[in-house]
Amino acid sequence: MTADRATILLVEDTRSLAEIYRAYLRDTPWALLHAATGQEARAALAAHRFDAVLLDLNLPDADGMDLLREIRAREPKPEVIVITAHGSVAVAVAAMKEGATDFLAKPFARERLCVTVANALERRRLARDLALLREAAERTTFAGFIGAAPAMQAVYRIIENAAASRATVFITGESGTGKELAAEAIHHLSPRRDKPFVALNCAAIPRELMESEVFGHVRGAFTGALADRAGAASEADGGTLFLDEVCELDLALQGKLLRFVQTGRFQRVGSPREGQVDVRFVCATNRDPLAEVRQGRFREDLYYRLHVIPLTLPPLRERGEDILRIAEAFLARFATEEGKRFRGLTPDAREALLAHAWPGNVRELENAIRTAVVLHDAELLDRAMLPPQVQGGPAQRAAPVPPPRPVEPMPEARLIRPLAEVEREAIERAIALCGGNIARAAAHLGVSPSTIYRKRASWGQGPAAEVAE
Repeated sequence: MTADRATILLVEDTRSLAEIYRAYLRDTPWALLHAATGQEARAALAAHRFDAVLLDLNLPDADGMDLLREIRAREPKPEVIVITAHGSVAVAVAAMKEGATDFLAKPFARERLCVTVANALERRRLARDLALLREAAERTTFAGFIGAAPAMQAVYRIIENAAASRATVFITGESGTGKELAAEAIHHLSPRRDKPFVALNCAAIPRELMESEVFGHVRGAFTGALADRAGAASEADGGTLFLDEVCELDLALQGKLLRFVQTGRFQRVGSPREGQVDVRFVCATNRDPLAEVRQGRFREDLYYRLHVIPLTLPPLRERGEDILRIAEAFLARFATEEGKRFRGLTPDAREALLAHAWPGNVRELENAIRTAVVLHDAELLDRAMLPPQVQGGPAQRAAPVPPPRPVEPMPEARLIRPLAEVEREAIERAIALCGGNIARAAAHLGVSPSTIYRKRASWGQGPAAEVAE
């Protein structure tokens, strides 16, 4: 309901007065229905939803106060403005005690009627907005998310509002903040919920295979294409296609994706025919997409085609008490899975969890609680059971750094190392520092994940296990 679209019921048995009140409200944007008796009023209330009721208490076939109580017992409750005879202050006071919003004593001017109705409708709107805010503030879980922080309440509202649309949603946020969970929530709350949700991690697929993964291929299109294959585009027909780490796409493929987003048409690799599907796009990245555009790594036209509804997931360190809510949920789940006795956190553990910066966000918190549950068993999880990097305090302090040793002269052959050896050491060190996450390591090194996959394959290591973003 908005004030401009409100519907009002006028309950007045005197026809001449009803026509006067109707004339008073004729130039307002409100819709007005008239009931001349209590019976007509009850029938109208059963058939329609009203935002306000103008109620004359002196009716020929009903007690006005009884009708007032019936109206205020309805859900949602309309605002009720009672109309009383001049000087009936006691009746007006009694009506206010029964829930009437305001009263009008006959006779009254047009301006008084319009102002009184406008005030009642505004009161109704404010009450509804306050109820929504209270509901949002009390919401601690939503579509798989756990959290009541204001930043998460904003996330929930965007997901709710965006779900019904077919507009593309562009999700940004650090790794481990729940981007895929947000994409799944958008799909499951949308009219497409009964159709497929297809997720594609653009950072985990070698560049030369990416086009086939997205659009599919026909038999013989390239070496190893032994049969026709439907790509993610066909599999998501009627549903949602989630492109995770979309900024990792090769520039050549970005052009084909742009056409697909614009028209819904695509070609399988090796096929001369076009196919067409109905797909809702949701994209995500842990990078700054505009920075990628400025650096020439992401097409500007594709960015603006995809960046329709932005959704930013806050890092865990900015969510305050949500850290404890999520930790307790993980603790209950893992204790059940592992058959352990844990039922809560000690104050010391809670302090440590709140103090940690959580660079890995919710995924890091999940791993920390799982590790503690697997390695220990008690009624309460204590700080000492947490991984060392989470414990903080004295246990976190680094050992003093010894003074540097004098550098001894070295032969030239030992000072200069082969470039391939230095490159391999740098790549493997980056992967180790990123906990095995090749996509994140590639981002820090400024190369494509597929480059790392190819180099590791040439070293005889094969594709490394990829940690899902």
